[in-house]
Amino acid sequence: MTGRREPPEGPSENPSGGEDEYRSLVFDESFIQAARLQEFSAQERMGEHARAVRSLPGRGTRRHRSRAGIALVVLIALAFATAVYIGFRNPYPTPAGRRAEPLRTTVIPLAPQGPVPGGVAESLLARGPASGHRSGASGINFPSVRRTDNFSDSDVTTALSTVKDYLVGSSLDPDVLTGGVVRPVGRLLDPDQTAQFDRSVDSPADDGRHSATGWLVRFDPAEVELADPDIRVQGTLAYMEAGTDTLEVVSDHTFTYALRPAVSGPHRAGGASLFTVRRVLHYLLDREDIRLHRLEVRSAYVQAGPQSCSAQTTGALRPLLAGERADTGGPAGTDPYAKGVPTAGVCGRLAAISSPTQGPPPPPAPGAARSPRSRP
Repeated sequence: MTGRREPPEGPSENPSGGEDEYRSLVFDESFIQAARLQEFSAQERMGEHARAVRSLPGRGTRRHRSRAGIALVVLIALAFATAVYIGFRNPYPTPAGRRAEPLRTTVIPLAPQGPVPGGVAESLLARGPASGHRSGASGINFPSVRRTDNFSDSDVTTALSTVKDYLVGSSLDPDVLTGGVVRPVGRLLDPDQTAQFDRSVDSPADDGRHSATGWLVRFDPAEVELADPDIRVQGTLAYMEAGTDTLEVVSDHTFTYALRPAVSGPHRAGGASLFTVRRVLHYLLDREDIRLHRLEVRSAYVQAGPQSCSAQTTGALRPLLAGERADTGGPAGTDPYAKGVPTAGVCGRLAAISSPTQGPPPPPAPGAARSPRSRP
């Protein structure tokens, strides 16, 4: 036979070749990318105990990891929402911040029964009723400090220290006493009482709420000055819980000042006199006050003399100096028809024991003979 002949069954359906017969067996690119197995190269198969294929991460694995990540995010969101819900439904909510109440003040002048005794300041302090009292801040002593049910001993100590700083600033600082300075006092007050304090200092009024002398001891520098910087102090501090979050402190101290007239030039010898102020103050300190070294003065009861009963003591105390007498007019009149906060004049009589002439006698001279006590 010569030449090519068609097969008996007819011409082939793929006259150009047999490629279409194997088209269904050719792996396209999408098939290869979806494969889970990959054949090692010839060089990799030459290794000892080498496997023929290795596994590849497929779309299923990536899809599984994506679902796991989404589930984790959902769980975190649920946990956060639960915590927020429990916080709002907390059966023991944090108590709301307590607001300080206005200070209530009572200032009572003490009138002398005769002329005010005078003398040299050092002698008056040494022989007077305050001769056994301590000088300055050393007379403000802490009680025995013990923890309470809700406050540690450190909390109690801090509260007492704040009260002492207030007493020193408002009763012993010379710039506050006669200089018109108020910052050492105002900086220790709860912010809720700042406006009341500022008004009391700037525009004092006899209404039981805005008396400057309820907050601090103050003299008119145009009338008197300290004859001796040695101020005698005696008193007590006490504390107790006023609630689970509040401490109450009570201070009761007597301050004795040696004063003289504020005149220019040399002073007259023996022209000093004593002036006594007793201050009973109630304080409240919550945890925020203790942390920030501040306090709330709840009430102030002040007795001060010698003064006249009619003295206006809301802005400053009005001491009677050596040789002066109290007026006989009695307390200032009270008008029951006046509008506004009712006021009533209150005055006390200065006891004779407060006179420096009633002080303890000087000690006997060394070696002085003592008369024997007679037998019954």
